[in-house]
Amino acid sequence: MALVTTTLAAAATATATNITVALATTFAPLRIVRVDDELMQVTQSYVSGVLVPVLRGISGTAASAHPTGATCIHGLASDNLAPSAQAVVTMPYAPIWRRISYTGASNTLVLPAPGENVHVVLNGATADTFTIPIPTIDITGSRLLISSNAVSQHVITFTGGLSGAGGSYDVITINATAPASFEAVAIDGLWQLIVNPSGTLTNIAGVLS
Repeated sequence: MALVTTTLAAAATATATNITVALATTFAPLRIVRVDDELMQVTQSYVSGVLVPVLRGISGTAASAHPTGATCIHGLASDNLAPSAQAVVTMPYAPIWRRISYTGASNTLVLPAPGENVHVVLNGATADTFTIPIPTIDITGSRLLISSNAVSQHVITFTGGLSGAGGSYDVITINATAPASFEAVAIDGLWQLIVNPSGTLTNIAGVLS
């Protein structure tokens, strides 16, 4: 199938996981989409319709906002859709690195680099307030482990909310009964908690508010 051109029927934010197109009759899973200087890929879940789920910022391009009416070109992965101002680079395999960071004061997480996991230790018995920024697309797959090493009621806030749920799902409070740890993973611009089978955890469970 040759390259096909349409336009965005609605503006797309830099973190949107769907785009709305004016004409979708030739869209299909895994097709590569170019909007301005960003490359995207249609996800396997797409079936039909003008609302198209996409993986943002692929092949070294940056996820960015696009206005209504922006030109949208799509084709097969073998078609030449690379933005002229950027080069597509195949990166060699690299191991996952782990960075351990101790903090004993109220501050903001330095996001992992691509291919890096971070373990933050909330150090000491003084309660910390710790802010987690929204993850960038390029750190998808990076894990964030947060631990307390003493008894204290730490408060951790995820900017934008866990799973993008906003202010109703953005704060974890570690109770002041025992140290605790929890883990999240960056997925397509969102932090998601890594959950375990349900059950009762007396005195060591983080409380969401």
